[in-house]
Parts: sequence; C-alpha cells; structure tokens
Amino acid sequence: MSSIAFEIAVVLVLIMVNGVFAMAEIALVSARRARLRHLAEAGDSKAAAALELAESPNRFLATVQIGITLVGIVAGAFGGARLAGHLAEPLKHLPWIAPWADKIAFALVVVAITYLSLIVGELIPKRLAMANAEGYARLLAKPMQFLSRLAKPAVAFLGFSTEGLMKLLDLKAQEGAAVSDEEVKALMQEGLRAGTFVAMESTMVENILDLDVLVAQDLMTPKAKIIWIQEREPHDMIWHKIVVSGHSNFPVYGETRDHVVGVLSVKSIYANLAAGAPAKVKDLMIAPLLVPASTPASQLLDVFKTSGMHVALLVDEFGQVVGLVTVHDLLEAIVGDMPSMEDRLKPSAMQRMDGSWLIDASLHCADFEERVEDYRLPSADGRDYQTIAGYVMQRLGHVPKEGEAFEEQGYRVEVIDMDGHRVDKILMIPLRNL
Repeated sequence: MSSIAFEIAVVLVLIMVNGVFAMAEIALVSARRARLRHLAEAGDSKAAAALELAESPNRFLATVQIGITLVGIVAGAFGGARLAGHLAEPLKHLPWIAPWADKIAFALVVVAITYLSLIVGELIPKRLAMANAEGYARLLAKPMQFLSRLAKPAVAFLGFSTEGLMKLLDLKAQEGAAVSDEEVKALMQEGLRAGTFVAMESTMVENILDLDVLVAQDLMTPKAKIIWIQEREPHDMIWHKIVVSGHSNFPVYGETRDHVVGVLSVKSIYANLAAGAPAKVKDLMIAPLLVPASTPASQLLDVFKTSGMHVALLVDEFGQVVGLVTVHDLLEAIVGDMPSMEDRLKPSAMQRMDGSWLIDASLHCADFEERVEDYRLPSADGRDYQTIAGYVMQRLGHVPKEGEAFEEQGYRVEVIDMDGHRVDKILMIPLRNL
C-alpha cells in the first residue's frame, strides 16, 4: 500500500511541476513590461529577471515546452505502467470484467491523470497567473532562468529549428504591437469599474487621447463673439468693455478688425493703474500670437508653452482673423466645460414656461438640435453656416432687422435683437400659442 501511495505522490508532484511551468508561461507572457521595467529600474532583481525572459520569448518558451513535454511523458509513462498494474489486480477478481481488467485499469488511470493534469497542471495555475501576472512572473523568473541555462543546448537547438522553419515558410515574427488609443481607453474603463480610477481621471485620459483629432478652430471663440478694442479708444470706453465682458484678454485693432495690432490683458492694465500711470493701449498691448486655424490642438499646446503666451488669434488661409483661443479653452477640452457664473446664469438656449425658446443666435447648429429636439435644421452637408444666426439669415435671404420673422415646423422664428449686422437673439414661439 505504501508503494501505491508513493507512486500516486510522484504522479501528483509531476502534475504540480507541470502547473508551475504553465503558470510561468502565462505570467511572463501576460505581465506588463512597463510595470516590470519600472520595478527593475527601482532595483528589483526579480523584476529584472522577468523582464529579461519576457524580452527573450524564444529561449523562455522553448524551456517551458521542454519542461512540460518531459513532465507529461514521465507522468504518463509512470502512471500508466505502475498505477494501472496495481489497479488491475482487484479488477481481475470480478468475473464479469476480469477479461478486460488491464485495459479498464489503464483507461481509468489515463482519465484520472488527464483530469488532474488539466485542472491542477493547467487551468488553476493559468488562472492564478492571469490574476497576478507581474507577481508570479517575478516569483518564477529566476528558477526559469536557471532551467534555461541547464537546458541551453536543447533550447538553442529548438530555437534554431523554429527560426529556420519560419524563414523557410517566409514568416516573420511580429514585434509587440503598439498600444492603441482604444486599448488605453478600454484599460481606463476596466480600472474605473474596478475602482482603481475615478470618473474624472478616465474622462481626462480619453479627452487627452482625442486631442490629436481636434484643431484650434474646434476650440476657438468665433470672431463675432470676440470683444475688440480699438487702439485709440479712450480709457473709459475700454474699461466699460472689460467690466461687462468678463474676459481677461482683448485683441486690439487699428483701422479695421482685420488689422490686428496687438493683445491687451487686464493684468497689464491693473499693474499700470497700481503704479499711478494712465492706461494707454499702445504702451500696454503686446504683439499678437497668430496661429493657423487648422493647427492641431496638441500642437497648439506646444505653441503656448514655447511662446509663453496664453492667448492666440486664429487666422484662415487668407490671413483673416477667424477666432480666438486660449489656454483655458485647451484645459476645457481636457477636463470638460468649466462655465463661468455668467454662463450658468445665461444659458444659450432657454425654454420658457409657455413653451417658447429664447435662443442665443451664436449657438452652434449641433447644440441647437440637441436642445430643441422637435425642430430639424437642413442636413449638415447642405449648410454653409455653423450657427443659428447663419440659418436665420439664409432662411430670410438678407441681413434681417429686429422684428422680422418666419414660420417653420410649427414655430414662429422672430429676430428680437441685432448686434450691428449680426443676429444676436431669436425667439421661437410655438404656433399653437399664437
């Protein structure tokens, strides 16, 4: 009986050794190299060994396969030859199966060893390795290195054979694929669900990855919404514009707004007044930073960093100013909208108690359709405008006057405020209320 127990113990040990090889294989393949490299640079010798094996997969995988193959052969041969013989003896005393006792015993031993090999020698070790890849990779790296040295001749031969066959078949081993934006976003979502990251961190990472598809024009304040200062305007008029606007930087123009001569900041005016000197626009303004409107948002960030300026004027292909963008706009593209108190108190589209809508005509068409769901604008492919002001002017066919209106899709659309030649506010009244 002790002999049988010893033989069973030997088979179990061989199966567990197989599990160690399977665990090492999955752990080192699944381990994040960036994490191992960080630990290795911090002085972790186990992580350094794991990183070395992960970056030499040919040698490592050959060692693992040699180990798994040898263990499987020995366990099968030992179990089939020894344990099947012991199991066949009691079966021979049963008349109805005695003629097939040896075959049945062999089959039972094979099934038992196969089952244990799959559960104890493969599935459980691999699940454990996947759950803590870096930890098990560090734990098993040095033993695997030692076995690699022992099996170096066989490993070298297998490696040479593998490379030779791949060349013969004209196959090339692919390097580790670069991590894509989608994979990073998926990892952030997994971390969010696991509680590793908070929602804001996930949102910020996704927005940063999306910066490369945005251009400066997507972030700008349109030219029509910019508060301008004429270089010869008196101090009282300038101060009034600054107070009512709530902005910090103001483009300065000469004869016309297409002739931009500088940028004036509130900070410079305050500093001048604190020193007791009169505020003169020409003395306080700085040269404007002009940037093409098509500049990628990520490149715009570099422009701000290298120039030391926090505001830029965007120009189109003809050199005309089309808008203004600030560091604050870039920050909002990353962390989300940070509306001022004024923005909160004055929504761009507000529905009143009677069902009518008071609309800021500078509202983008896409935002309008999102807010006013029962009013559809023409298809985006057929538009040559971006805001509701453009839609109203195209619909009327001319620059409107206050009080002009038209009826469309169950609404009376009325222009209630003009800012020079620009439509500023419109009122949309349901026809059923008239």
